Amino acid sequence: MASEDVKTSVSTIVKVAEEAKLAREGVQAPSFAFLSICKSLVAGGVAGGVSRTAVAPLERLKILLQVQNPHSIKYSGTVQGLKYIWRTEGFRGLFKGNGTNCARIVPNSAVKFFSYEEASKGILWLYQQQTGNSDAQLTPLLRLGAGACAGIIAMSATYPMDMVRGRLTVQTENSPYQYRGMFHALSTVLREEGPRAVYKGWLPSVIGVIPYVGLNFAVYESLKDWLIKSKPFGLVQDSELSVLTRLACGAAAGTVGQTVAYPLDVIRRRMQMVGWKDAASVVTGDGRSKAPLEYSGMVDAFRKTVRHEGFGALYKGLVPNSVKVVPSIAIAFVTYEKVKDILGVEIKISD
Repeated sequence: MASEDVKTSVSTIVKVAEEAKLAREGVQAPSFAFLSICKSLVAGGVAGGVSRTAVAPLERLKILLQVQNPHSIKYSGTVQGLKYIWRTEGFRGLFKGNGTNCARIVPNSAVKFFSYEEASKGILWLYQQQTGNSDAQLTPLLRLGAGACAGIIAMSATYPMDMVRGRLTVQTENSPYQYRGMFHALSTVLREEGPRAVYKGWLPSVIGVIPYVGLNFAVYESLKDWLIKSKPFGLVQDSELSVLTRLACGAAAGTVGQTVAYPLDVIRRRMQMVGWKDAASVVTGDGRSKAPLEYSGMVDAFRKTVRHEGFGALYKGLVPNSVKVVPSIAIAFVTYEKVKDILGVEIKISD
């Protein structure tokens, strides 16, 4: 009996020691402490709002290029498009839809960053348990998986806002029908097209978000780790990366992710217009409606887009999107880390 008690005590001590070791290394099973969750969500929300507002004009132009009628071209490039919006709609036109975008991106970014942290912790904990190596670190592939999980969760949670934002963004002053705002647009879509309408384009969005968000986090975290370990060109001092170096890592991550996922973003936007009776005239901006926008699904949207407009149509708006995404992703990552520093939250995802 005494022997069994000793064994039990020893086992308990060993278990506590192992948990303490993992805690010291910053690796543990997912933690859901309320204060930590709130700080992480706030940091993610601020990062999303700041980064998207900084590039709002390019975001609007990208969507207009993606969905404009090929028979009535109004936006032929980045500079010309921005000038056209400024001339026809003024300064406010450059930021049309940004309020709705921020209302969507703030919770989206908050959920995305928090989900990535928790998914990374959980995946790393499971990976260490499976390999029996308490010093194991996340591989780029595991980071990709954690990022994909975060992207799917965030996209699904806020998709109705994204769908409404897309419609608000493409309408102009000459559009025959005007949504007055985010809630008016949402209620109108629900009333006229039904609840399923707010999730039009969800499938290509989810498929696209897997490589997009997954690659963003995987490339950013892997680049940081590589720079800290190899210390090339004197970019690392005292195991810390400068703000400019972090921005460069974020820019590289954004470039890779958006290039891979961009065709799915184009299809998503076009599917979001389906069922909107004024969509064609809204896109042309002058009431000269061409063929109605109708797609039976994601594959049909791909097929019709390529058949009628060519393969290049899948990359419409890529230039302004690249100009937008590179600084946007970079700003988001750096803002998130800086806000967490200010709030006193230790960032220990996969270092």
